[in-house]
Amino acid sequence: MRILLAEDDPGLAEPLQEYLRRERYDCDWVTDGLQAWALLQRTEYDLLLLDWMMPGLDGLSLCQRLRAAGSSLLIILLTARDAQEDIIRGLEGGADDYLVKPVRLRELGARVQALARRAAQPYQSSLLSWGALQLDPRSGQVNWQGQPVPLTARELSLLEYLMRHPSQLFSRAQLLDRVWGLDSDSGEETVKTHLNNLRRKLKQVGCPDPVETVNRLGYRLRSETP
Repeated sequence: MRILLAEDDPGLAEPLQEYLRRERYDCDWVTDGLQAWALLQRTEYDLLLLDWMMPGLDGLSLCQRLRAAGSSLLIILLTARDAQEDIIRGLEGGADDYLVKPVRLRELGARVQALARRAAQPYQSSLLSWGALQLDPRSGQVNWQGQPVPLTARELSLLEYLMRHPSQLFSRAQLLDRVWGLDSDSGEETVKTHLNNLRRKLKQVGCPDPVETVNRLGYRLRSETP
């Protein structure tokens, strides 16, 4: 696996790079977001370890720029920001995972391995449908009767998970574990918030609510289609 580390603090970056190389990863290091962006345009990487607060171009903006350009590069944000709102911002901005500084090397190694395993799984690219609501997992596009529905990365993942398991009922805790994954510390309330936002955006384009709420038990994709 080839890794790009974007971190402006040598005191953190040097031991991280040394550790990753000991673990037999090919790791390059840059010190600001603009350098990282330029290098990513000409070099293929598997994973980006990205500091949030950097000169030139901050990590969250770089992450958003990469996703807007259609990049599927694995991204782990590294930051001292540990508030729940910041974690949600980072993940909704397109990061795959989030590590709060000071970074523990063994935990970083475990998360890198987990993302690598996930990326190595065969990609399910078939179009998912619920009546006239269609989701393309490869492009990340959602359409209702041909009209695009702009969703955040987390809303998209939540809808995709429900559409892949149409007959199953999931509690908030289960959705948090299976959609949010390693960021399960976000709390179950964030599941409700993202579902409400997803429903609102679908309603705005005329799509009936595809998610059924089962009182005190959880959520599932409605069996009836419009």
